[in-house]
Amino acid sequence: MKIPLLLLRFPHCYFSRRTYITNSHFASGADFLSIGSLMPAHRCRTKWMCSSNGVRRELCQQVAPDQHIAELSDREQRLIDRLYSGLIQGQRACLAEAITLVESTQNRKKKVAQVFLQKVLSYHREQEKLNQGKPLAFRVGLSGPPGAGKSTFIECFGKMLTERKYRVSVLAVDPSSSASGGSLLGDKTRMTELSRDMNAYIRPSPTRGTLGGVTRTTNEAILLCEGGGYDVVLVETVGVGQSEFAVADMVDMFILLLPPAGGDELQGIKRGIIEMADLVAINKADGDLVVPARRIQAEYVSAMKLLRKRSKVWRPKVMRISAKTGEGISDMWDKMTEFRDLMLTSGELIAKRRKQQKVWMWNLIQENMLEHFRSHLAVKDKIPLLEEKVLSGVLSPGLAADLLLKAFRDGL
Repeated sequence: MKIPLLLLRFPHCYFSRRTYITNSHFASGADFLSIGSLMPAHRCRTKWMCSSNGVRRELCQQVAPDQHIAELSDREQRLIDRLYSGLIQGQRACLAEAITLVESTQNRKKKVAQVFLQKVLSYHREQEKLNQGKPLAFRVGLSGPPGAGKSTFIECFGKMLTERKYRVSVLAVDPSSSASGGSLLGDKTRMTELSRDMNAYIRPSPTRGTLGGVTRTTNEAILLCEGGGYDVVLVETVGVGQSEFAVADMVDMFILLLPPAGGDELQGIKRGIIEMADLVAINKADGDLVVPARRIQAEYVSAMKLLRKRSKVWRPKVMRISAKTGEGISDMWDKMTEFRDLMLTSGELIAKRRKQQKVWMWNLIQENMLEHFRSHLAVKDKIPLLEEKVLSGVLSPGLAADLLLKAFRDGL
């Protein structure tokens, strides 16, 4: 009998999720349940004493190799070792292959990817300790409406950073077609100079219909880029909409890029998105668009004074830049480094990253639970039938959902 069944019987007791009951007996008086867990030869033996008041661990040695590693084949372990070695040495080919691995939807590759990510995460933690607990890279989210000049800005901004000896990675997310499922992935073709720079790495990825406009594995890709030694990680989202709320839980700083002439700007941009922006940049402030850019800047400066302050040490700034001429790009980087330094000194940046780790975990739980629900034997065959009834109007969506959930619960 596995532990989860026992947890239903003893809800106030806690057991290790990898511990299995091999023999159990009630002691005299039935006050305690003694559980001995015998692991395979390469693992440890753990004995637990459980009572209604909690758990007392009698003997526990640290578990040696992880169970997931033991389940991998020699070929898979060699793949992990090769990718890990190449990644920490800064090889772009290994970084690209590693991101492809974590983006895979095949169950076996997903298991290999999780082992690989755990290894990279351990390395990442060690490097942060050597860096006095400070983050290794600066994570920046960038978004804006179509036509704001995001790709032009990234190329200009990225070239400036690489000339200053920074290593820059760009995770450009392209929306997938709801009809064909395909993506153009054209961002790399619009950043021709930056894509040839050996100190830069550009990775376009399709959303594959993921809600929020960021990929299922954007968090993992950010971690891999940092493991590869990149100092600045830029995450370009699909556009103004739900994507900003998703990317805000992944980055240190969120930048909203806007064009200077797009009608009534304050009506066209949602208030919630403006509230999340740490910096608003009015792009294309050159030539005939200088005057409209100044007007839009003044409007946003006034509007943002009315918004609730999210940080104790930073008030969002509004700047004018021109990615075409390069004007204001250097000043923008100065403001970004000022933001990073203030947030680090106050401790807000570290607290923000810890909160993001928890959000990341729950996002994965939701995704995996939905996948498990769809593939469950008690539900899988009923989904097409109930969908057809919903489409024909025989059942309401709510009633169909209740029937599927009931079938899932009964099948557990």
